Amino acid sequence: MMKTMSYHNPVLLKKSVDGLAVKPDGVYVDVTFGGGGHSKEILRQLGPTGRLFAFDQDEDALANILPDERFTLINENFRNIKRFLRFYGVREVDGVLADLGVSSHQFDVAERGFSTRFDAELDMRMSQKGQLNAFVVVNEYSETDLKKVFADFGELSNAGAIANTIVNARRDKSIKNTEHLKFVLAKFLPTHKSHKILAQIYQAIRIEVNQEMEVLKEFLEQTIEILKPGGRLSVISYHSLEDRLVKRFMKNGLFEGEPERDFFGNYSVPFKTIGKLIVPDDEEIRINNRARSAKLRIAEKM
Repeated sequence: MMKTMSYHNPVLLKKSVDGLAVKPDGVYVDVTFGGGGHSKEILRQLGPTGRLFAFDQDEDALANILPDERFTLINENFRNIKRFLRFYGVREVDGVLADLGVSSHQFDVAERGFSTRFDAELDMRMSQKGQLNAFVVVNEYSETDLKKVFADFGELSNAGAIANTIVNARRDKSIKNTEHLKFVLAKFLPTHKSHKILAQIYQAIRIEVNQEMEVLKEFLEQTIEILKPGGRLSVISYHSLEDRLVKRFMKNGLFEGEPERDFFGNYSVPFKTIGKLIVPDDEEIRINNRARSAKLRIAEKM
């Protein structure tokens, strides 16, 4: 029997699942299964004929599979949501939930290399089947490409200087682990805000390794096709890059620009937003520190 992995409490559990307006006989998808917290709550609200499909590309999540005949766990990246749902004979669903970012379990397993707290090899892959890892990004990317990664995904104003320092350091020997990377970048990490800056650097590398922005866009675009009219999309994001994409997509079905208008100046959009932006209250943040940056947006298919 597989050992259950330790995961922290899911963020915005009740509000994100309530946002799906679960129908007892509906079909739902949790695209970020993790420890199964959101999936358990969806199953609790489903009736005997309801169905829940879950996605998680991380092999560790398989240890948390739920013994429920209404439940199917798919060990794949949710960028492939439409293809794998069709494999199971499902073309339309009543709701989709996504809790983006890195799970607490992934942060807590030192050897995965996600956390600034541990020394580990430069990995940061959410799926161990992934070809690209943090070592390749840090040691093989050109200075120009590194600068773009740190500027675009870390939103670092000194991205060029950070990239230049890495390129110069790796000429002597490869940067193999997180402690070596910290040492190389020490001059950019003043004591009073070293954790914040390092977190931005790690975030940038992790997003590049896992193609997180591309994956998110591909996933969101597919929800237009797989959600039934009246179906709900509930998305929790953890940084401004994700949240901006989600917000714009829910507003007009695009990631940039404005939808085309007809002759009369009207335009149609695939979703209508439900309620306002939802953030955790002080009590949830006190109990679960990961919740501090979470933002929940909910939309309904038109």
